[in-house]
Amino acid sequence: MASEYWEAQMEDNPTFATVLGDRRFDDKLQDITPEARARFDRRVASILERCKSIKEDALPDGDRLTLEALAVSAGSSLDYSSCRLEEWAVDPLQGPQIEFANMASVQPIRSPAEARAMVKRWTAMGNFFDDYSENLRRGLNEGKAAVRICLEKVIDEVQELASKPEAESPFAIPLATEHGDWAEKDRKEFREGLTVAMRDSIEPSLKRLRDFLEKEALPKARPEDRPGVVHIPGGKEAYSRLIRVHTSLDLTPEELHATGLAEVARVNSETERLGEKVFGIKERKAVLAKLRSDRSLYFSSRDEVAEKAESALAKAKAAIAKWFGRLPKADCEVVRMGEHEEKHSTIAYYRQPAADGSRPGSYYINTYAPETRPRYEAEALAYHESIPGHHLQIAIAQELEGIPEFRKNGGVTAFVEGWGLYSERLADLMGLYSSDLDRIGVLSYDAWRACRLVVDTGMHAMKWTRDQAINFMLENTALAKNNIVNEVDRYITWPGQALAYKTGQLEMLRLRGEAQKRLGARFDIRKFHDVVLCNGAVPLRALRRLVGDFEG
Repeated sequence: MASEYWEAQMEDNPTFATVLGDRRFDDKLQDITPEARARFDRRVASILERCKSIKEDALPDGDRLTLEALAVSAGSSLDYSSCRLEEWAVDPLQGPQIEFANMASVQPIRSPAEARAMVKRWTAMGNFFDDYSENLRRGLNEGKAAVRICLEKVIDEVQELASKPEAESPFAIPLATEHGDWAEKDRKEFREGLTVAMRDSIEPSLKRLRDFLEKEALPKARPEDRPGVVHIPGGKEAYSRLIRVHTSLDLTPEELHATGLAEVARVNSETERLGEKVFGIKERKAVLAKLRSDRSLYFSSRDEVAEKAESALAKAKAAIAKWFGRLPKADCEVVRMGEHEEKHSTIAYYRQPAADGSRPGSYYINTYAPETRPRYEAEALAYHESIPGHHLQIAIAQELEGIPEFRKNGGVTAFVEGWGLYSERLADLMGLYSSDLDRIGVLSYDAWRACRLVVDTGMHAMKWTRDQAINFMLENTALAKNNIVNEVDRYITWPGQALAYKTGQLEMLRLRGEAQKRLGARFDIRKFHDVVLCNGAVPLRALRRLVGDFEG
């Protein structure tokens, strides 16, 4: 059943398969038509029904964990599909206009056969963009619409891609690769095929997409005072399902909102204490004003942003052996975001290694407008996205043996992002922060994730406006305003995803504290981390059981 589920996932999402190093589907894109979505849902529903028919008490521990994780993952897939986000959500961060423009960086072509597959995939992008527009058009006919600011950002990105000279297009990057060991006819076939795909498929479809977004979607867009999914027909029920998808727990918006407010208050107190120590300023608003206005606390060049990321990663690599028993074989490297995505993207993100070892893990850093990027947050960011954060967790999971592929390469958002946030505080225990100023960055980021609980539920369940969300974060974090704006627009586009960070982090901190208290001198932090990381990104209830059985 686990193998069947994973095969269904790979067939349904061929670009994700390519990212992982499964090259069987390099010539395809996801079929996003309603008919294809319905077929996939039926396939997953069948697996879920079979999961429910199995008595887990009769299974050995490993199979019991797989069954639990499989049921949660399949259920989440169906929950997510039922929300029908494709009918209204336009995504300036990871929409197809960004994913496809980045595709060349994860799809190396090492043979004429792989080159032919790339030409087919590039050619298929035209139909994909048309299907994407058709899904949004169907949503508009049902009273569903994207928020104006998100539409404007995507229109800007699509226009920029559509207007680039062919030689400068990110879709043309593979043409710059030399394949001297290929026959001339193969090189010529590839060059001509990819050029035709760009000229006859990608470029005209981008222009059609831009026209649809400008002429049909934008006039019906929701204003910024109604950004939440609660304003979409069926949105209240959808949000409840999305909370379960991303946290693996049945939590209410009200519970999460209250937790967020309590965490914001706690972190604010810490900020006041550390602010007095570092700046001689105790009043929190004055501390935040200092952090935002003192230009010496910000980078002055793109190179400085990247160099700081690289030095933090190097420091973490040197320290991890004392804190983790199992380490990944895959390396992690710093990569600068491309200009086609950096303007509207978040501060950074992580991309997992190819499972076949052909590509390392990548810590993508945004160097756009370096003067807006604080030095004091750079180390916490690096430790979240790379080591000991996402790279350690994801690369270790990929390299596990004896467990199904879906447990190696997927998992619950609250585990994945909870671990990333947990790692920011762990890095302080590891002695990785250079100064108390960098620890203020840790507090800023912790406040940021606490604010997410407040503003995500605020917008999507309590009818907050976009400005309310932005202002709340301005008052309670040291993040620069441009970063806050991009973050809030991300929460608008990905309802519920932002709730996972704090939910997972608080769970992991609680479980570590309970294990330390229970085991006393027998508690071994390396073994504790191995228990957490060496089963994949499991549901939080399963993590509770695993840590509860941990004997030091």
